[in-house]
Amino acid sequence: MLSQKTRYAMVALTRLAREYGQGAMLISELAKSERLPQRFLENILLELKKMGILGSKLGKSGGYFLLRHPKDVNLAEIVRQFEGPIALLSCVSEKAYQSCEFCKDETACNIRKVFKEIRDLTFEKLENATLEELIREHAHGVLGG
Repeated sequence: MLSQKTRYAMVALTRLAREYGQGAMLISELAKSERLPQRFLENILLELKKMGILGSKLGKSGGYFLLRHPKDVNLAEIVRQFEGPIALLSCVSEKAYQSCEFCKDETACNIRKVFKEIRDLTFEKLENATLEELIREHAHGVLGG
């Protein structure tokens, strides 16, 4: 299950994607419009800025904005940032691989085979799901909570 932090990041990014190219959005406005806790949101937006997804602007018309086009931000990078590896087992992880303490032969392990397939399908779906897709579906009333 995704953490609140990851869900808040996705909600905030979806809103910023809808505003893409229209300037910066104040944290207070973003928090209020999307019903997100502002203090928690500040830390999330800072992490997204460090990742190179968001930019920020100081001053009266300041706030946060997407640096990359919504089609160039996928959910895999968001999930990895806030949740860690996508794999449910470390022996099938691409970024955090560790050999299994129970396996004598990984190539013959049926547990590993099943969880590698789950990891591959999950990663493929998350990598192909972009902010652009989320805002396109939102426009058709499909994005749920």
